[in-house]
Amino acid sequence: MDIYTKLSELSITLPPVAAPAAAYVPFVQTGNLVFLSGHLAKKDGKVWVGQFGKNMSVEEGKAAARAVAIDLMGTLHAAVGDLNRIKRIVKLMSLVNSTGDFTEQHLVTNGASELLGEVFGAQGAHARSAFGVAQIPLGACVEIELVAELA
Repeated sequence: MDIYTKLSELSITLPPVAAPAAAYVPFVQTGNLVFLSGHLAKKDGKVWVGQFGKNMSVEEGKAAARAVAIDLMGTLHAAVGDLNRIKRIVKLMSLVNSTGDFTEQHLVTNGASELLGEVFGAQGAHARSAFGVAQIPLGACVEIELVAELA
């Protein structure tokens, strides 16, 4: 199935690439791999601030990670021109702003992983790491980076 048809069925509109907030570029391609810089969770156009184990639930986290996945797909589209060129989502790395006793980072990150699987099908199945961290830039609740392979 065409990726853009699937996005339309899910009522997902891809956002434009956000301008970098520091000294980096949003993506780099080397060979047939595309590396996307970390994307912060956003809600209503602003950084989604919060910390798991303190003032955010796992369900809110899944929604935040899903929002990051949408932003990542927007950047991936800008990087490659056509998401149908994606052979595989290779890897996600997820940083989850957490208290020391919060242990469900993997469940938060499922919000991104599940959406990528829904959009890309078997090509969306990926390797993944989910880390709990003491803080993320701007107080964001989640930051995720992505590596994809082009056909």
